[in-house]
Amino acid sequence: MAKLLQTPPKCLPPDWHIANKMQCASTESQKSSSERVTAESQRLVDETEKTTQKTQSDVNKKIEQRLEEIKFWKQELEDKLEQIVNETEVLLTFKTRLEKALESCKEPLVIAQQCLLNRERRVGIDLVHDEVEQELVKEVEVLQGVIALLERTLEQTNEQIRLNRSAKYKLEMDLRDKFTALMIDDYCASLTNNTPDIRYANNVVKIQGNSVSLEDWIDFSNVNIEMADKQRNNSLALRALIDRILSQTVNDVRKQFETVNVAFRNRVKEVKDAKHKLETLLAVVMDETASQEKNIAALEKAITDKEGPGQVAQTRLKARTHRPNVELCCDTVQYRLISEVQEITNNIQRLKDTLAQAEAELKGLSRRQLSLEEEIQVKENTLYIDEVLSPLIIYDGLRPDA
Repeated sequence: MAKLLQTPPKCLPPDWHIANKMQCASTESQKSSSERVTAESQRLVDETEKTTQKTQSDVNKKIEQRLEEIKFWKQELEDKLEQIVNETEVLLTFKTRLEKALESCKEPLVIAQQCLLNRERRVGIDLVHDEVEQELVKEVEVLQGVIALLERTLEQTNEQIRLNRSAKYKLEMDLRDKFTALMIDDYCASLTNNTPDIRYANNVVKIQGNSVSLEDWIDFSNVNIEMADKQRNNSLALRALIDRILSQTVNDVRKQFETVNVAFRNRVKEVKDAKHKLETLLAVVMDETASQEKNIAALEKAITDKEGPGQVAQTRLKARTHRPNVELCCDTVQYRLISEVQEITNNIQRLKDTLAQAEAELKGLSRRQLSLEEEIQVKENTLYIDEVLSPLIIYDGLRPDA
C-alpha cells in the first residue's frame, strides 16, 4: 500500500527540454507532410477533373460521330430498301402480264387443236394434208413453244421476286438494328453528369463475346446493300427480258395466226370455187340428162313408129305370095317390098343400137350426177368445218403491254 502511494519519478530539466523539442520537431514534420499531401491531392483533383472532362468530351464527340455514321448507313439502307420495294412492285406487274399472256395462249391452243380434230371429219378427197393443216400444226407448235417459254419465264420471275423479298428482309432487319442502335446511342448522347437515372453498373467494363469489329459492322451493311443492288439489277434485266419475250411471242403468234387465217381464206375460196365448178357441171349434167331422156323417148317413139310401115311391108309380101301361077313373079314391086322390109329392119336395129347407147349414156349421166352431188356434199361438209367449226380467233389477250 505504501508502494502504491509513492510519487512517480521526476524527470530532469534536460529531459524536459529535449521532450519539448522533439514534440515541436515531430509536429512540424507532420505539418509539412500533411501540407505536401494536401498540395498533391489538389493537383491530382485538378488533373483528374481535366482528364475526366477531356475524356467525357472525347466520348461525347465519338458518340456524335457514331450517331452520324449510323444515320448515314441507315439512310443508305432506307434508299436501297425503297428501291428494292419499288422494283419488286414493278416486277409483280410484269408477273401479272406474264400470267395474262400465258392464260391468253391456252384458249387459242385449244381452238387450234380443235380445228385439227374438226378437220379430221372431212371426208373423201377433201381429207387432204393441205396448207391449212400444215399451218395449224405449226400454230399448235408455236403456241406450245410460247407457253413453255412463258412458263419458264414466270418461274424465273417468281424466283427473282423471292430473291428481291429476301434482300428486302435483310435490309429491314439491318434497318431495325440500326434504328435500335441509333436510339441507344442517342440516349447515351443525352446523358450528362446531372442526369437523374445515371448509376454504376456491374460487369460492363468488358467486350461482349458476340461483339463484332467496326470493319465487320460496315461489311455487314455493305453486303446487304450490294445484295439489294445485285437483285435490283437482276430484276431490271429480267423485266427487259420479259418485255422482249412478250413482244417476240406476240409477233410470232400473230404472224402464225395471220398465216393460218390466210391459209383458211385461200382454202375456203379454193373449196368454194371447186364447189361452184361442180355445181356448174351438175347443172350441165342435169341438162344433158334431161336432153338424153328426151332423146331416148324420141328413139323409142321412132322405133314404135317403124312398126307400122314394117308390118305393112311384110303383110304385102305375105299377101303377094298367094298370087296364082305365073302371076307369082319377081316384079319391081316384089323387089322394092323386100328392099323396104330390109331397110325398115335395118333402121329399127340402128335405132335400137342408138337407144342402147343413149340408155348407157343416161346411166353414165346418172352416175356422174350422183358423183357430183356426193362431191358437192363433201365440199359443203368441208366448208362447214372450215367456216363454222373452225372460228378465227383474234389474240387480244396476248399483248406486250397487257
